Amino acid sequence: MRKIVIAGNWKMYKTQGETLDFLRHFLGQLADTPDGREIVLCAPFTALGALSKSLHGARIRVGAQNIHWLPEGAFTGEISGDMLRELGVRYVIVGHSERRQYFGDTDETVNLRLQAAQKCGLIPILCVGETKSQRDAGETEAVITTQIEKGLVDVDQNNLVIAYEPIWAIGTGDTCEAADANQVIGGIRKLLKNPNITIQYGGSVKPSNVDELMAQPEIDGALVGGASLEPESFARIVNFQCP
Repeated sequence: MRKIVIAGNWKMYKTQGETLDFLRHFLGQLADTPDGREIVLCAPFTALGALSKSLHGARIRVGAQNIHWLPEGAFTGEISGDMLRELGVRYVIVGHSERRQYFGDTDETVNLRLQAAQKCGLIPILCVGETKSQRDAGETEAVITTQIEKGLVDVDQNNLVIAYEPIWAIGTGDTCEAADANQVIGGIRKLLKNPNITIQYGGSVKPSNVDELMAQPEIDGALVGGASLEPESFARIVNFQCP
């Protein structure tokens, strides 16, 4: 059975103090959340320690937003898997389109980061998706197939989450139609050796559309950006209601 994973990607938002304030308002809204839903908060590196300590005994998992492929070295600004694990991190986002666009991540380096995460006992969330121009040109399937095939070389598909994030929908307010997202994710599933991998949808997920998205048979969760920054909106997403 595929696990439902709802992850918030805070990107470069929230100090330690703001993180603790978020938790004070958020945790009380999980009393009726079904047990089968995994909740993950992917916070900035500076907030991971405070988040981990505050969640001791809680059902929320801590996630990071990047990982280097080597255990140590002269890599200014990077972070290793052992450093993350020491802070209680369980998940790590790998290959987000912003990392690819602004910081030079390629399918090859994404693959190395995925392997490094698994070697350290972390669960990587692999992000894949197409740009607006690629979508308009009918290249969605080809682009994602390449990202999957190159990204998953020597990667254990039993310890992995995949997030389909159409780049044109990230932070724009434009959400991929639920049926379209379901179709793309179904296509991704056919490329995998393990059909039971959790595959999330990400890209302007919000309280107003989460129910429709999560009602789709191929969608196993969400990777949420802006709507995860406010405790009330993220709680509504976590507590989605399928018809």
